[in-house]
Amino acid sequence: MSLKARALRYLSAREHSRLELARKLARYAQEGDDVDALLDVLEAAKLLSQTRFSESLVHRRAARFGNNRILSELKSHGIDADAMKDIKAGLVQDEAARATEVWRRKFGRPAADAAGRAKQMRFLTQRGFSHRAIQAAMRADADADD
Repeated sequence: MSLKARALRYLSAREHSRLELARKLARYAQEGDDVDALLDVLEAAKLLSQTRFSESLVHRRAARFGNNRILSELKSHGIDADAMKDIKAGLVQDEAARATEVWRRKFGRPAADAAGRAKQMRFLTQRGFSHRAIQAAMRADADADD
C-alpha cells in the first residue's frame, strides 16, 4: 500500500493533526518517501486541515473534559498558538455548564460531607475543569437542592 493511500485511509476514518499523521506515516515510509511533501500535498488539496482537526477534537472531548485538558491535548498535537486562542475563547463560555453536566452524570447528588465534596472536586479537576468552573458547578448543585 502506498504512503498516500495509507494517509487517505487514516483521514477517511477521522480528522488527524499534521503531527499525528506524520508520526503514523513515518512507520511505513521507505527510502525515497517524503512524508512532509505528502502532507503538504494533502493540505493543499484540503484533505488535511488543522482547523477541522481542532474542531473535531473539541467536539469529541467537550462533553467529558474541561478546557485545560482539551487545550493540553491540542497543544500536544502541534496546534499553533493563534488557533488555540480562538478555541479557548469559544470553550470558556460554556465550561461551567459542561462541568455541571459532567458532575451530574457522575455523582447525581451532592456529597453528604466535606470529604465527599473534596472527592467530587478532585474528579472535576482531573477532568481538566478550571477552579472557577468547578466552583460554579458546585454552587449550581447547592442551588438545585434548595
